[in-house]
Amino acid sequence: MGLIFLRSIVLVLLAIAGYFYPPFGLGPLPGALAGLALGILIILIESRIRRAPFRIIWTASAGILLGVLVGWLLGTVFQTILRSPEMSTFIRIFFLIACPYMGFLVGIKKPEWLEPGFLNRFFRSQSGDRSCKLLDTSVIIDGRIYKVCDTGFVDGSVVVPQFVLRELQLVADSPDPLKRQRGRRGLEVLDRLKKISKVKVVISELDFPDIKDVDSKLIECAKALKAKIITNDFNLNKIAKLQGLEVLNINELANALKPVVLPGEIMRVFILKEGKEKDQGVAYLDDGTMVVVDNARRMIGQTVDITVTSVLQTTVGKMIFGRYNSDMP
Repeated sequence: MGLIFLRSIVLVLLAIAGYFYPPFGLGPLPGALAGLALGILIILIESRIRRAPFRIIWTASAGILLGVLVGWLLGTVFQTILRSPEMSTFIRIFFLIACPYMGFLVGIKKPEWLEPGFLNRFFRSQSGDRSCKLLDTSVIIDGRIYKVCDTGFVDGSVVVPQFVLRELQLVADSPDPLKRQRGRRGLEVLDRLKKISKVKVVISELDFPDIKDVDSKLIECAKALKAKIITNDFNLNKIAKLQGLEVLNINELANALKPVVLPGEIMRVFILKEGKEKDQGVAYLDDGTMVVVDNARRMIGQTVDITVTSVLQTTVGKMIFGRYNSDMP
């Protein structure tokens, strides 16, 4: 109700101004109608602005102002070069119209280009700081990134985009208890990361409204920031690498750090349960690697020495096969 009243006052004031001070050489009544028409145009623009996000309004305004500045500079340069007054005036008007128009379009379609944070990151990247790393939702929920950062294997800036935070919040608010627990664990991991002195956690406002998929947004964000992506997602890993981005996969790191065992070596394991085949027992190493042991079914619940027979590397990790010999000391 208050907004309607305010709009009515604006229309009345512009109509009165047009009546007593008619523009374009019009009479009082046509001047009032012209003022009223201008008021309606202003209200239409205002209603569109109210529906637009503040970020778009800011970048569009910055684009127009930057365009005016660039247009004025270019017009001044050409005015000193051209000898014809008509031509130099036309060129100056052309730049003062074209450059703000281009700036307005850039502010709407590519708002991230005009954000102060983007310019800061751009010049920082030109000075040689390439240690920026993007976290996706999967690696935050996984939690191992905290230990990796805490030990100093990851340094520099760790960037968490707002759209990743929103996805994490949706998971934390899920009606599914398991998803809700995973989401809350992810938020706790972020809170703990912010307390590590070895890394700097940055919440980025960079977004791509035209892209709906979070993985695609993350890839575009990595391109804009010239950053590496830290993830556990197999598909994101492959797509990002296909587009020439550097990816740090926590699962690949964990597999690379697993102890190397060779056939014929002796290792000590705890037989936890029976295997699928006859007389098989199953054990697990501290890092989660499964060990399948022949002739060990009767040794369930005991720690025994086994001889490694083979090692199988799979896409999900490593499996070790061994044999228990009761004659071993």
